[in-house]
Amino acid sequence: MTTLPLPTATCPPAAAPPPANYPGDLAMWVFILAELLVFGVFFLAYAVARQAHLAEFTTYQRTLDARFGVFNTVALLTGGYAAAQAVAAIRQDRPRVATYWLLGVCGAGLGFCAVKSVELSAKFAEGVSLSTHLFYMFYLGLSIFHLMHVVLGMVIMGFVTVKTARGGYTATNHAGMETGASYWHMVDLVWVVLFPLLYLVR
Repeated sequence: MTTLPLPTATCPPAAAPPPANYPGDLAMWVFILAELLVFGVFFLAYAVARQAHLAEFTTYQRTLDARFGVFNTVALLTGGYAAAQAVAAIRQDRPRVATYWLLGVCGAGLGFCAVKSVELSAKFAEGVSLSTHLFYMFYLGLSIFHLMHVVLGMVIMGFVTVKTARGGYTATNHAGMETGASYWHMVDLVWVVLFPLLYLVR
């Protein structure tokens, strides 16, 4: 009696995991969302305090020079544009062009830090401190807290710039650059809210 061979079950090849729908590293996005939550709490506290002391907040707001804020807005948005162009360049496998754009990001960050330092130094020279008034507590606290994030962003983008210049990123492997750019855009976003909140809203 002839026995027929039993059919062998074949498993289909494992499907490749779907690509992430966010740029950069997931851990950085968790950090970004946590930082946005912290800034959101600060902004909410500022709004509540301002509503309770509207006339005083308006008076002290007029002591700020909005030209500093305008310059810093232009600087950060320029840095954000440069970061986006750097990512676009590396996706086209143009590391040298990406390096130039990244240097622009670092330059914009330096400009922001220089102008913000001049602005804060002038206030400290006038005797302004966290205890001067509730408005100045928020102004100094938020300004310095955001400045620290800009400095951290410059450190991150500095490392990204050096790695890019050394050929560390390619069109198919540039998650690190996307991660740094994502953080920089978070710094931009916070400032876009912070600038009118402190300088313009009456």
